Amino acid sequence: MKQRAPLIFTVTLVLVDAFMAGLSFFLGYQLRLQTDYQEIQPFSAYLGMALVHVISVLIVFFFYRLYHRQRSLSLVDQFYLIFGAASVGTIIAIAFISFFFKNQLDYPRLMIIYTWMLTILLTSLGRAVLSRVEAFLRARGWGEERVLIVGTGEVGRIVQQKIRRTPQLGYRVIGFIDDNPKAKAIQNTPVLGTTDDISDLIGSHKVNEVIIAMQEVTHQEILKIVGECDPGRVAVKVFPDVFQIIASEVTIGDLGGLPMLSVRDTALHGWQLVVKRVIDIIGSAAGLVILSPLMLLLAILIKLESAGPVFYTQERMGLDGKRFMMLKFRSMRTDAEKETGPVWTTANDTRRTRLGTFLRKVSIDEFPQFINVFLGEMSLVGPRPERPIFVEQFKRSIPRYMDRHREKAGITGWAQINGLRGDTSIIERTKYDLWYIENWSLTLDFRIIIRTILQLFNDDSAY
Repeated sequence: MKQRAPLIFTVTLVLVDAFMAGLSFFLGYQLRLQTDYQEIQPFSAYLGMALVHVISVLIVFFFYRLYHRQRSLSLVDQFYLIFGAASVGTIIAIAFISFFFKNQLDYPRLMIIYTWMLTILLTSLGRAVLSRVEAFLRARGWGEERVLIVGTGEVGRIVQQKIRRTPQLGYRVIGFIDDNPKAKAIQNTPVLGTTDDISDLIGSHKVNEVIIAMQEVTHQEILKIVGECDPGRVAVKVFPDVFQIIASEVTIGDLGGLPMLSVRDTALHGWQLVVKRVIDIIGSAAGLVILSPLMLLLAILIKLESAGPVFYTQERMGLDGKRFMMLKFRSMRTDAEKETGPVWTTANDTRRTRLGTFLRKVSIDEFPQFINVFLGEMSLVGPRPERPIFVEQFKRSIPRYMDRHREKAGITGWAQINGLRGDTSIIERTKYDLWYIENWSLTLDFRIIIRTILQLFNDDSAY
């Protein structure tokens, strides 16, 4: 049964979508009945239309790849896809209904609008519930994908760390492959052999997927590894080393017929900067007004719990490397860095106050940064600002690290919503920040803000 889990998940998803699309049509009919007093035929007369609507939605969902396995697709991203697919599906359904039921049965415009809106909402809701159930089952080994990671370096460690932190994706690392005879086990995950052993290991360990995560790997080495995987018919993925790629979107063009790769530069410029600034002003002002009662209460509680200031100011580096004082609610003792000096916060950090532990867990300590945003020192969304002492260290060892400072620092960002905050890989975090800078859009900002709100009370990387 567990081996058939992918098929069962997909079939269940199709059935849920079909049910929700049909229910949307029925509820659309009922709402039309309640809001318009013009006579309308019994629902039984509309069953044919309902069937056309359901089939159209399912077909469009298929072509939108909503039935392809995408384990890491967030609910926000999924809603974005469903919105487009359901809209196209509804339009196609209207076209077919107009053809098949011409001069036979009226399809009221109000009913069309209700059905369209409900299809988006109910299919999103059905998929959200199903994804929770699926994540629960995957975390317990149902539909498990057995993974072999090629490479025990920094990139391999990043992949293993991501898999361990997201058990709901259903991946299980069986072991590592590395040609270095000195390669050692990582977090109790053994090194099973070299690249020459891949073919045998795939069969003996029933591997479903091989992830190539090697630093400075050549094309020849990748082709050799892929060739070794062919007999096992496993999925092969290549995780690029941040030193080998540019994080931006790459498109294929031509120069007089000669194929060329076009790499996007900074996406945010011109009028877009004005739009983003207007959104920052409106969003930060609204945040300060709405949250002011809560912030006042927190200020009182912080003062009552321990001696010291309510706010904690810390020098950070923002746009174009300019320094500014970032505001936070104080969550640690006033002498937190007296003995350690500048260090990152770690899990179970003893320097935190009792209230501070809670504030940091749900990221409420970041609320005063709305003031930084309103003053123009930060943005609602962008790369998280780092302390100058760390910036000096990172820019010497991480390629393109200073490119993060081409945009304003943000309260939240693409790296943060993907679990890269606190004591996590700065190399991987830089890659995510650069991708955001070079692929910026208003839609992306709104997606990040929504996902940040949804993760407030469910973020294991916040401490």
